[in-house]
Amino acid sequence: MGKPEPNFHFKLMSFSYKFRDIFSPRKNILKEVGIKAGFHVLDYGCGPGSYIAAAAELVGKSGKIYALDIHPLAIQMVQNIASKKRLTNVKTICSDCRTGLPDSSVDVVLLYDIFHDLNDPNGVIEELHRVLKPEGILSFSDHHMKEDEILSKITSNGLFRLLKKGRKTYSFLKKE
Repeated sequence: MGKPEPNFHFKLMSFSYKFRDIFSPRKNILKEVGIKAGFHVLDYGCGPGSYIAAAAELVGKSGKIYALDIHPLAIQMVQNIASKKRLTNVKTICSDCRTGLPDSSVDVVLLYDIFHDLNDPNGVIEELHRVLKPEGILSFSDHHMKEDEILSKITSNGLFRLLKKGRKTYSFLKKE
């Protein structure tokens, strides 16, 4: 990822997301992905944790949510959400690329509105491919990018292929 935003900018962004989430609940977006009970989901670039509660509900107690971000405030906010909502299936990871997760351990990766800001997008794509299980899904959205750019950047290295385009997200299937 890029450098962490200054705390003021991060807090302002987090505040604006609260309004966005009222009009466009994150659970509706996650429904496109097909997350099921027992899944392990990585929210890569989780920010203030907009998707955490909805994803934790979808995976249930037998599933796991990994929330990764470069910004310590993001990690703290996710931990606060998990604590308040008593989400025992949420683990935070403070990192700028590497997840520290085992190979082929994740069913779905959420890569939402962060790709345009990555310092090493190819390194991130390789890391996400590594941690995804065979037939794992990379759910992608970035309103800063056009469709042809998204398709090119995610599929050009041969690690993923487009599975489907939803209303709000693109689903890419891990290739072996």
